[in-house]
Amino acid sequence: MAKKELLSTIRYVAGTKPVFRYSEILPYLSEPLSVEEMFRRTSSDLEKLGLTAQKKGGDYEISRLLPPQAYVLNPEESARLTQFFEERTVPVTLQESIGQYLAKKVGKDWTDPVILERLRRAIVAQKDDYWKPQHKRSLQYTKGYSVLGYLAYHFPVYFMQTEYLLALLARRGLLKKNMTILDAGTGPGVVPLAVADFYSRLDTATADVFSIERSEEHVEAFLALRKICVPPGGRVSIKPPIRADLRSLDLGALPAKVDLAVFSNVLNELPDSTMDMRAEIVAQIAERLAPDGTVLIVEPADEENATRMRSLTVALRKKGLFITSPCSFIWGTPCTAPRCWSFKAEPAIKMPRLMETLARCEESFRFVNTDIKYSYAILSKDPPKKEQYHLPAGSKFLRLSKLQQHVGKRINVACLKMSGELGDVRTHVFKICDGTAKTPVYAVLPSYHITPENDAITTAPYGSVLEMKGVLVRYNKAHDAYNLLVSRNTCACLKDPDCIS
Repeated sequence: MAKKELLSTIRYVAGTKPVFRYSEILPYLSEPLSVEEMFRRTSSDLEKLGLTAQKKGGDYEISRLLPPQAYVLNPEESARLTQFFEERTVPVTLQESIGQYLAKKVGKDWTDPVILERLRRAIVAQKDDYWKPQHKRSLQYTKGYSVLGYLAYHFPVYFMQTEYLLALLARRGLLKKNMTILDAGTGPGVVPLAVADFYSRLDTATADVFSIERSEEHVEAFLALRKICVPPGGRVSIKPPIRADLRSLDLGALPAKVDLAVFSNVLNELPDSTMDMRAEIVAQIAERLAPDGTVLIVEPADEENATRMRSLTVALRKKGLFITSPCSFIWGTPCTAPRCWSFKAEPAIKMPRLMETLARCEESFRFVNTDIKYSYAILSKDPPKKEQYHLPAGSKFLRLSKLQQHVGKRINVACLKMSGELGDVRTHVFKICDGTAKTPVYAVLPSYHITPENDAITTAPYGSVLEMKGVLVRYNKAHDAYNLLVSRNTCACLKDPDCIS
């Protein structure tokens, strides 16, 4: 009998009974098998079916696995996290370890003017490469001063960015007490080191962190920083990176079950990779997800990369993954994400000493990287468990896909706030979406029109649902976009006050 038929039978019986024994499925089989033979053939696959088997006399009792409970932050843990984010500072130990590694690699103290100038040249070259057209970029960061420049310029912001995202996952109930985390394309270990630092503020949570990296130079930096920052025997165990290319990955090298798979600022840097290729990379690794596991994708906030990432999530939805954040499909229809530029912003970090030193030159702005803006998506294998906000058919709100019929009119809309501030202190501008628009839509609020009845537009968290009544529709021909003008007569209310974004 084929193993596939046996597992299919077990799955069928499990759908009819919460608890049963191997002996009970014998009548369904095309050929007889002993209980021990059935256990031998299927025991390694039961967990993937959400089942577990326990020896009962001469038989095995099969029952459903209880899903692990979410790790709930207690008040003390929340207070520690709040204090950390208020300080906006990369941990001193990590800053010092980067300086020590840099000095070891170049054979001089990193404050040497020659070393600083070489770092500056590496950073400028990386930035110039980044802004080239997608098909002409290399973005390797794989050897020599390119890795050292990455540590000095990119690492601090990406590290703090990861801490914010881990806090988001925790508050959404997506972290468990014992986690297996996989970081795909780890570079010098940004995500694993951020995980270790984040968990240092938790009381009892533990994590085993695996990673994938192809660059020998990055792996060397990763292990050097890990040695100083993450002593062995703690509640977070960071494994040596798996040396592999994401485009030709052997899934057998990965842990059997992953609770959180992270793709942080890596998919956009895969040379010559199409959208389908990137989606396939994520989908393959997602095969190792636990039934309640999570995929986190993070990309830079610039228009090209953020828009590509939204298109990627649409491709992943077609491959069976569900988008759980920040999007919420309030009309119950799937989004095609055309021209969707969406990003989240956090408070700027304080410059680490290395960055501050690099910036002591004529063109200091070239070497300052403290703004945290990123585009992210959280996906799962199963539909979201949290009840999402939906508008019923016949609702007295206009779909954003119908705006072209109402230019010059005042309307009511329900939407998600899908960007940080795009305007300035005089005119506030935010990207909004309801999952139906094929043309970008923005809420525009002049500061002199702000009232207690409409300021929810400026204060609402990213990804939260707003109902706005009395907005004026305008078409911006120059940008092929619609602006919804908010006045002092507009009423805007937050519909999901518990939204954590």
